Amino acid sequence: MCRTVCRRAERALVALAQAGGPDPVGPAARQYINRLSDLLFVLARVLNRAGGSDDVLWRRDRGGL
Repeated sequence: MCRTVCRRAERALVALAQAGGPDPVGPAARQYINRLSDLLFVLARVLNRAGGSDDVLWRRDRGGL
């Protein structure tokens, strides 16, 4: 769930940067939130493994799950 919110924020920052005019956010903030999203993804995998759960593999033919 955290990664979903983080990815939504990342898309909003990118849209804001592409809206024209001066970039109020800057590339460092976009890079930071992208790395945060990566970290949350890895942490979810670690927690799944620690809890004995398998990874849910993304499959295009099943709409992502």
